[in-house]
Amino acid sequence: MSGKVHDHHVVIVGAGFGGLETVRWLKGAGVRITLIDRRNHHLFQPLLYQVATASLATSEIAWPIRHLVSNRPEVTTLLAQVVGIDTAWRRVLLDDGSAVSYDTLVLATGARHAYFGHDEWEPFAPGLKSLEDAIRLRRRILLAFERAERESDPLRRAALLTFVIIGGGPTGVEMAGTIAELARVTLWRDYRNIDTRMARTVLIEAGPRILPSFPPDLSAYAERALQSLGVEVHLGQAVSACDGNGVVYGENHLPAATVVWAAGVAASPAAEWLGAPADRAGRVEVEPNLTVPGHPDIFVIGDTAAVAAPDGSPVPGIAPAAKQQGRYVASVIRARLKGDTAIGPFRYKHDGSLATIGKRLAVIDFGWIKLRGALAWWIWGIAHIFFLIGVRNRLSVALNWLWIHATGHRSALLITQGRQATMSPVKERQDHREGGP
Repeated sequence: MSGKVHDHHVVIVGAGFGGLETVRWLKGAGVRITLIDRRNHHLFQPLLYQVATASLATSEIAWPIRHLVSNRPEVTTLLAQVVGIDTAWRRVLLDDGSAVSYDTLVLATGARHAYFGHDEWEPFAPGLKSLEDAIRLRRRILLAFERAERESDPLRRAALLTFVIIGGGPTGVEMAGTIAELARVTLWRDYRNIDTRMARTVLIEAGPRILPSFPPDLSAYAERALQSLGVEVHLGQAVSACDGNGVVYGENHLPAATVVWAAGVAASPAAEWLGAPADRAGRVEVEPNLTVPGHPDIFVIGDTAAVAAPDGSPVPGIAPAAKQQGRYVASVIRARLKGDTAIGPFRYKHDGSLATIGKRLAVIDFGWIKLRGALAWWIWGIAHIFFLIGVRNRLSVALNWLWIHATGHRSALLITQGRQATMSPVKERQDHREGGP
């Protein structure tokens, strides 16, 4: 470690994009760092849906945190669950009753699923935020085909072969396109009693168009592209009920055995821990320098922070934004250690929005240029491979994508976690909560 050594302890909660970027840019600052996360791995969330749809293995998008900071002796990693913040005594409270003292605290705790007051829907419409979510969802999708293969009742078989995605943002669009391709391209040769190409993939969006953060022409293109894959897109109709029998949207009841929630997220409980002002999604309304009002020693970044971009719009909860905030916070901490407190406010630079539609099409909005189709898909793939950690993972993901692109076959068609192939979604959820395999 170079530079003056300070007896200054920086505690970072969350090893996502923002937290790790803060660690990275504090290298050589001469501070002690404690990195706390409730999981032992960093996850590349933008490709999580590809684990859920059997395109990639978990090891290709996740890396052990300790390994990522193994060459940083000033960094201590703790596997722990944070339950609160004692701002008076500058302590991070952990679930085992212990606490970690800090001089500067960085909260990069991410987001969780938001069901808009209908948390009872979660067992029937799981979201996608963790590796555990992805593995359970992959299992649910693949088991639907297995059960349909054995089902003699045509109505029950139709429900088993109906896949509903709630929410038309990038995750919902990517999930819908990939599930449709899984059924129509990958699996149809593997079954004898069913034709998987007859499976229904239904995308339901409450708003007037999918990909609302994209320009209208790209949204319209994405909708047409999904429909060309066989996806049924229903707009302007919110889901009003969801249970083990399917969903209700508008005046329609749709029997479905597999429902995926991609409609909304809420911030972690950081605002509750701090007693800080928060927006409707629970994000902490931070100062322009990303600190908590009244607590200049506490920074909040990533999905947990509500901050405005230069044009006044909210900074989106995407990886590039979290990384920019992590770099900025590290620069502020460095400056403060040198006695410089005149650091300007955080200014977000939007590099563009990307979303893929199946294995060959995508849409990209760089602001100054808009792309769609196969060229956009290649650029999307290169951009995501660039963000992966390690040469081995980049090569592995690239080869997997090329193989799927050329043949339609997927290498991760594995049903794991669970004792029975006939377990219902509700029993599956109960089994998970009770610690079942």
